[in-house]
Amino acid sequence: MTLEAVILALRESWGPDTCAPEDVADWTPDNPARGQCATTAVVLHDYFGGCLMVGEVFVDGEPIDFHWWNRFPDGEQVDITLEQFGEHEIVVGAMEVRRPTGKTRLDAQYELLSSRVSARLAKSWGSTQQKGA
Repeated sequence: MTLEAVILALRESWGPDTCAPEDVADWTPDNPARGQCATTAVVLHDYFGGCLMVGEVFVDGEPIDFHWWNRFPDGEQVDITLEQFGEHEIVVGAMEVRRPTGKTRLDAQYELLSSRVSARLAKSWGSTQQKGA
């Protein structure tokens, strides 16, 4: 499984129903990455391992939220949801965090995103296999 294939499947799978609840009002098809960072980072972690990273989001000098991304085992940092932020939103810091275990407030969004990505990858993989047959 390539990183590019997983990223494409993630981008095609985002929706308001996979968005963090506090960001649903700001989610639009024009900004599909909005509110997707935590679930996206955990799904990427499922496929590639590494570390989950978190920084704080500031607006006008005030902390308003947290932002998640990945650092892969080779040290590469991958953040496919950074594009969600406007010029007035600044991500500060980078702290490695443990993968959430047990029940979290984003379980339903993660499960939905993960299942959509798996289905898209299986479909893509199947059509690639048929072409090569």
